[in-house]
Amino acid sequence: MAIYLDNAATTPIAPEVVEAMLPILKDSFGNPSSTHSFGRSTKGLLETSRRSIAKHLNCEASEIIFTSGGTEADNLALTSAVTKMGVTHIITSALEHHAVGHTADAIAKAYGVKVSLVNVDENGHVDLTHLEELLQENGKAMVSLMHANNEIATLLPIQKVSELCRKHNALFHSDTVQTMGHYTFDLKELDIDFITGAAHKFHGPKGIGFLYVNKKVQVSSLIHGGSQERGFRGGTENVYGIVGLSKAMDLAYEDVTSHQKHVQELKTYLLNELKNIFSDIHFHGETDPNRSLYTVLNVCFPKTDKSSMLLFTLDLKGIAVSGGSACTSGASVGSHVLTGINADMTRPNARFSFSRYTTKEEIEMALKVVKEVYEKTLV
Repeated sequence: MAIYLDNAATTPIAPEVVEAMLPILKDSFGNPSSTHSFGRSTKGLLETSRRSIAKHLNCEASEIIFTSGGTEADNLALTSAVTKMGVTHIITSALEHHAVGHTADAIAKAYGVKVSLVNVDENGHVDLTHLEELLQENGKAMVSLMHANNEIATLLPIQKVSELCRKHNALFHSDTVQTMGHYTFDLKELDIDFITGAAHKFHGPKGIGFLYVNKKVQVSSLIHGGSQERGFRGGTENVYGIVGLSKAMDLAYEDVTSHQKHVQELKTYLLNELKNIFSDIHFHGETDPNRSLYTVLNVCFPKTDKSSMLLFTLDLKGIAVSGGSACTSGASVGSHVLTGINADMTRPNARFSFSRYTTKEEIEMALKVVKEVYEKTLV
């Protein structure tokens, strides 16, 4: 029996999303830029989806730009802040996804802007006092901090960061890829300039995402060659992906409170049972339910002389977990997030991540296998 507990990397596509996409794949093949009936039909599907997504976020449809995913959306936000909004100082952290961290570094080299890293504590929480000190420096600033860390689950106090940014006339971007579809957003209440989303993190298709752009700010195109997305992203739109994204958001927000309760209970159960099994066990990042992402639990197991074999052995036993971000899991270096919080990298660690489809029976089976693997293989 294979058990999938790597939902922070990607989620299985919902059957209802597949059903919504199939008619588009089979019949609605017109180019949305075409003026004939085939084009107008697909254009209508695209704009209906945009309005639906905007409604979930309580923003205007014109503030949603479709992208290939969260990485492109992050790139678009950071680059636009520098090229269109005059930002000379990017403030971020060492724990950000590389879609932000590497982009900030590339922009610094290309445009000569300053990049500062705000201090974080051992659980990954941002030092708000230090953040305000950085905001007081000269130059137009942009803060880019993720809403929830994809490896250690620590949540950002997004409202407080927003207030600090506004106090110091700074732009604010948050990578919300891990929280979109899992938490509600009211963008009329949350004063923020950019947020990002990716469909495959909440049971939608891969290869489609969006950037929310507050109408008070400007963006510049990264991809040239067409006037699609009001000139902000050239290229024929991924219509079936956009329809799938919209449907996935509909499903996510039908009963988000119930989903949160179900998944949080699974996470808490796994955490407590692991404590019962192992006396020497720790958890990276924040575990307080009020301050952590309920879909992720990063476990630091007791040290063994075969630590590197834990994930591989679990995989052989049918348990799919990861050691960190899927975007860098093939790299030979360790997690930059765990390094950033000074975690003990000599101990085996595993990121368990859950979805609304995860069951308690699967968690119980995973616990059984973890105990078996640890006792028989690693000791």
